[in-house]
Amino acid sequence: AAIKNAERCNGDLLIVHAKNREQAFVKAGFGETRENLMYNDFVLVGPSHDPANVKASLSTNDALRRIALDRQKFVSRGDDSGTNIKELNLWTNTDINPQNFSGDWYLETGSGMGTTLNIGVELDAYIFTDRATWISFRNKKNFRILFQGDKNLFNQYGVISVSPSNCPKTKIKKTTQIVVWLTSKKGKDAIKNFKVNGQQLFFTH
Repeated sequence: AAIKNAERCNGDLLIVHAKNREQAFVKAGFGETRENLMYNDFVLVGPSHDPANVKASLSTNDALRRIALDRQKFVSRGDDSGTNIKELNLWTNTDINPQNFSGDWYLETGSGMGTTLNIGVELDAYIFTDRATWISFRNKKNFRILFQGDKNLFNQYGVISVSPSNCPKTKIKKTTQIVVWLTSKKGKDAIKNFKVNGQQLFFTH
């Protein structure tokens, strides 16, 4: 949605985490150059009793397969966001198409991460989320991170100024200044020093 809004000139600066789409956005002339901004990672969360024994998984593939083969509820954003795109890409590595089980054990909310987490917690389901949102999320109840640390769960964010060639009214001078600051040492320090509950949300290269 953020990328589509930027294509319609409903913003001057884009910060998202779907690298292939970001590169396509720039290549199509909608944005200026893309810069790596910050990163964190994705995690699998679920109820502490962990019915699919996801915490024993050796890889992301293993974790997803355990959930699918045990037909445990899995709540997906299903909203074509960067997180949803990443989740579906991970499923392709398992040779399981969860969308074939939509409405059964695989449930799609069509909503943002906060709403999806709330629904997942209420349904006692597994959820794929970025770590920053999970740290900030308050309605955890008995849920916790059950799988993390796989290199496939890396989550890179990019920053792009909207191109004046597509959106003549965009504030390109100001957005360029913001991008320069964000990617400077001062900007990186501000990103690294931003914490919630004492935990760092994003990291920089």
